Amino acid sequence: MRNALRRYGFTAVGVAVVVGIFGFALPRIADYRDVIDVVSDLSGLEIVVLAVATLWNVFTFAPPWRAAMPGLSMWRALVMTQASTAAASSLPGGEAVGLGLGFGMLKTWGFRSGAIAAAVALVTVMNTLAKVLLPAAALVGLLVTGRQGGLLGLLTVIGVGALGLLFGAAVMALRTDASTRVFAARLDVWRTRVPILRRRKVSGSLPDRLSRFRTETFGLLRRRWFPLLSWTLVGHLSVFVVLLVALRAVGVTGDEVDFVEAFAAWALTRLLTAIPITPGGLGIVELGLTGALVAAGGSNDNVVAAVLLYRLLTWLPPIVLGGVAALLWRRLHPVSGEDG
Repeated sequence: MRNALRRYGFTAVGVAVVVGIFGFALPRIADYRDVIDVVSDLSGLEIVVLAVATLWNVFTFAPPWRAAMPGLSMWRALVMTQASTAAASSLPGGEAVGLGLGFGMLKTWGFRSGAIAAAVALVTVMNTLAKVLLPAAALVGLLVTGRQGGLLGLLTVIGVGALGLLFGAAVMALRTDASTRVFAARLDVWRTRVPILRRRKVSGSLPDRLSRFRTETFGLLRRRWFPLLSWTLVGHLSVFVVLLVALRAVGVTGDEVDFVEAFAAWALTRLLTAIPITPGGLGIVELGLTGALVAAGGSNDNVVAAVLLYRLLTWLPPIVLGGVAALLWRRLHPVSGEDG
């Protein structure tokens, strides 16, 4: 009963946030009718460029998983990433739900649980790293161009510090097989003291399982770190390209909001959505980006038009394609050997 209340309470908070932002906050910044007028003035060329940027962004979801999951074909990677992104963007729980769905799909296709766990861990770490590195790069850009870091600087320092502590703790715990087993034994003791975890069945020895996980993950990282990190950064930056194209298409010029200011606003908003208050950061992204871009000098109507267009192009396609992918993935036969 308590768990149900907590879950439904969290969902209610998310719904209230979305309604408050779209129903009250954004209309105070720009009238939706004026926003529609701005978007309706897009030229054919601008629509084509937006479509190309959107398709490229969708494509970049798959390569990091191909790098982390040897034997995964591009087609399967696209199906999996669209379905998992759709779940993460539309269901309470965000990325955790999407990763769980992706794990299940890979398992159904015949991949080993150990290899999947290593891939999920590395993809998650790389995405988290990108969400901190990109705001740090934006902060450097602001300082080099003579602007103040402000909130971006503060959040970047906090994010880098938190990530550094987590990585440091993980490295200390997993630095050797012996330290990994000691850490796992302590986790096992802690698990037995938590009622909800104690009731869950755990197959095998936790120290042995974590030791195998360490060996598999570190081995994969040594072999595949460069394509994994490179494609992760390309994927994140592709999302920014959609925003930049949307800004210029609706008439927000470089004199109003230049490249550095747009990148800083986008990176700051991505950092803010690390806490999944709403699915896919719905509402949070729109309000955060709008506030930052208007503060940088963009006109209200054009900025809101660009932000809503950007969100439509980065949020809706994965949901639509993910629905199709969810219908297709069970039709794909298990892999046999390299599925290149």
